[in-house]
Amino acid sequence: MTDIPVILSRVELADWRAVHSWASLPQVCRFQTWGPNTEEQTRAFVATAVQAWSESPQRRFAYVARVGGEAVGMGELRVRSREQRQGEITYAVHPRVWGQGVGTAIGKALLVRGFEDLGLHRVYATCDPRNLGSARVLGKLGMTWEGRHRHTALIRDGWRDSEVFGVLEDEWRTLASRPPRD
Repeated sequence: MTDIPVILSRVELADWRAVHSWASLPQVCRFQTWGPNTEEQTRAFVATAVQAWSESPQRRFAYVARVGGEAVGMGELRVRSREQRQGEITYAVHPRVWGQGVGTAIGKALLVRGFEDLGLHRVYATCDPRNLGSARVLGKLGMTWEGRHRHTALIRDGWRDSEVFGVLEDEWRTLASRPPRD
């Protein structure tokens, strides 16, 4: 894994073109229920992500990931239950920076936000069992494979299962105090 500096900033309306540069690519959305996006779909997605920053209580935190000032990915933290202190992270990265640690950096920043800023107890993520790159990222983040949910999403090539990964706050504190693993 290459250590490149990744900066997360709040998504803004002006980010839609950068988001579209990956959201319109078939290989990025291959395992997703969305995409490849039209420009209109990407604009609408970004507009709802921006709007979420003004909701109270806020449950969705959407960020654009930048390397050297260039937007190369996006990450979101969603509070799924305030009462149970549960959250979910998602991310998407432009293929030109796949394998460079960008997804891992996004995930780590989202976990910091969830545990340290929002006081969550558990954060989880899901991925298609065929998405080995995403599963590797979740493992690098110290998330534990919790199981497989069957037929959770209907995508272009049929029903998709979801691998579920999670990390608890006490596990996160232990992980956060250790050096990163490759």
